Amino acid sequence: MRICAVDLKSNEANICLLESNQGLFEVPECRARKFTMTDAASAEQIRNFQKQFAKLIEDYKIEKIVIRERPTKGKFAGSALGFKMEAALQLIDGIEAEVFSSSEMKASLKRNPIQVSLKEVGLKQFQEQAFLTACAYLNK
Repeated sequence: MRICAVDLKSNEANICLLESNQGLFEVPECRARKFTMTDAASAEQIRNFQKQFAKLIEDYKIEKIVIRERPTKGKFAGSALGFKMEAALQLIDGIEAEVFSSSEMKASLKRNPIQVSLKEVGLKQFQEQAFLTACAYLNK
């Protein structure tokens, strides 16, 4: 199964592709590591974001989008733009998108700790949460 994990931070969608094949994980090369939006009020920009993401899904034959859950209230609450981006991802035709809760993620990572570093798999530091989300989801 090939998934695309997404970590939404303010106006960025940091992504990580991860493929599970007979219990082994592989991080395939990807042309994009993040998508950025600048104008929260622009419907055109949201449509463009959704179109670019849909093209990525099609090109890399991704079976599912897994979005890291963010709190809706409190100090660490997600931004309005982040929730718009989440909705745009959930509404892409032909692909299932799931919001993966923090509690499920923590439990999965506790049962199956990650044994590799980001550098070993060729990822950047800003992709860490997306990578952890992908690993936790595929190990749940």
